[in-house]
Amino acid sequence: MNEHLTTVAAPVDPAGVWAAALGTGGVFVLLIVVVWQLAATWRARMLAAREQQYKQLALKYAQLLEDNVELHRRSVEELTQARQSIASMEKMMREIE
Repeated sequence: MNEHLTTVAAPVDPAGVWAAALGTGGVFVLLIVVVWQLAATWRARMLAAREQQYKQLALKYAQLLEDNVELHRRSVEELTQARQSIASMEKMMREIE
């Protein structure tokens, strides 16, 4: 009943060891390249999205600037009219005195 199991190792083929090492290395290199490309693609998409947001922000800023210029022009016109009105009232008050 006391049987001893012994296994005899087969002779190792050096070409097989090199092939396994190269195959394993190739798989790791392939994984690195795939991950690298996925990261580069993600980064490019993020940059494109950011650029689109900047364009939208620039358009919004241009519209707000145009609105602000128009409001400023109206304010200047109203101020000019108010000055003319005050000047005419002052002239009328001087004539009355």
